[in-house]
Amino acid sequence: MTTYVYLSLIPEALIASMLPPDDFGLYYAIGSAKRSRGQAIFFSVDRDAINDAGFPLVDADIRCVPHTDGRPKRSLYLSIYRTLERVPRDALTALHLATDDGRVLTIEPQDFVADGEDRAHLYQEFCPVTPRIVSHLDPAEFARFITDKAHNVHVPRIAFAELTLGNLKNNPDHHDIHNLPYPNIGHLRDCLRELAEAPEKATKTVLRQITQEVLFRTIRNGVFVGDATGISAFPLPTHDALEREHLAWWRSAQSTFGQ
Repeated sequence: MTTYVYLSLIPEALIASMLPPDDFGLYYAIGSAKRSRGQAIFFSVDRDAINDAGFPLVDADIRCVPHTDGRPKRSLYLSIYRTLERVPRDALTALHLATDDGRVLTIEPQDFVADGEDRAHLYQEFCPVTPRIVSHLDPAEFARFITDKAHNVHVPRIAFAELTLGNLKNNPDHHDIHNLPYPNIGHLRDCLRELAEAPEKATKTVLRQITQEVLFRTIRNGVFVGDATGISAFPLPTHDALEREHLAWWRSAQSTFGQ
């Protein structure tokens, strides 16, 4: 059987498994009786690209084997600390988003292209820290800013998603917020106003950490992994493509409650 290597973001971990991505996503989201169900966000990792990263891959070869009754080994944890920073960006071959009922959407990386809009951005950081941030920086600029060693507060690499702001992206006081599902919209408006009134301010924290699941349906343009060397983009399909080609996943994502 093939041994796959996955990088989970929540929680941060490198995991070996004999399950292919769809089956692993189902297991990781629903699990066995000993694990509560929940979303999963993980990458497929090119094992050859992490041979020199210090992970116990030999141990994976020895221990990631079928059970005596022939069932595949579902998960073997290889790292749970400072994992993202040790996995090269080009080793991330696909992103997998699993809903809480185990539906998996797979997204391959693409070159990042800025949309050129002058607007506010709402970012949900996943790993290694988890605040929710508003910023006037686009995703590539934001990744470069948050990983800049010249700043007192920085991380080696960051994984995050841009979330939709709807009509608030250009006007924090817009009366029509459609169906933005975020808690405490008043606080979000205040953060956006503060950002708009201080052009020199790069970011403003909205939430200090994730306390519930993130709604996949609020992801505006994709998930990103960035550092001082650049950014890898995993853009979500358009709503039309989701409805035509990934309807089961999209319906599940729309029915999930979170923040």
